[in-house]
Amino acid sequence: MSSAAPAISREAALRISLASRVLPDIGPRELLTVLIDKLGAPLTEDKLNHITVTQLKSGLASPDGEEDTEHLDTLTIPQYKEAVRILWGEVEDSTLPRPVPYREGDMPGSIRLALASNNGERMDGHFGSCLRFLVYQVAPAEARLIDVRSTLEADDSDDRNAFRAALIGDCQVMFVVSIGGPAAAKVIKAGIYPMKQNEEADAGEIIARFQAMLAGKPPPWLAKIMGLAPR
Repeated sequence: MSSAAPAISREAALRISLASRVLPDIGPRELLTVLIDKLGAPLTEDKLNHITVTQLKSGLASPDGEEDTEHLDTLTIPQYKEAVRILWGEVEDSTLPRPVPYREGDMPGSIRLALASNNGERMDGHFGSCLRFLVYQVAPAEARLIDVRSTLEADDSDDRNAFRAALIGDCQVMFVVSIGGPAAAKVIKAGIYPMKQNEEADAGEIIARFQAMLAGKPPPWLAKIMGLAPR
């Protein structure tokens, strides 16, 4: 059985099966073939986390290396996007954290943070490839997750970095595992202070350290954001 396809995890197989249901006339086997062609074997959950609408659309448009207009005629962009969300693991019963209700002014003196994330409630993403941003409202004695923002739409943008920066344009600070110079410039232009953390961490750890800065003597860059006069 040396010609058999490498085994994939139950979670990856489930995502592929669910994604095929929102793509008319595309079965799990055909979708699996396209994904392996685009992402390489063995097909892992991490690879599925980085499939794009463009890759899926091009693969299904010509699964055999030749143009297949039937697929192009029947599939819509919303269907591609929904399939990609499922392949990323963004389904209703996923482990994504749930935002807490928040109204502007609920937490006077608080700062809004964005954390680049790929898994659960963790800061473990790179700016240009993270699956989502976790958005928190943070004060010295309180922190709330107020939004979870998917970056899927960035794939359709002419400038993905600018789109991602605009997606979190209401935040003052952003935490990421890494970010390139040109992308950082666009983030700063959007009024967001980028904080690069070389190691992944639970969101709670990042928030706790930030709260300690708020409660103590904040560094100059944070004091400026807070509107405090330099000492």
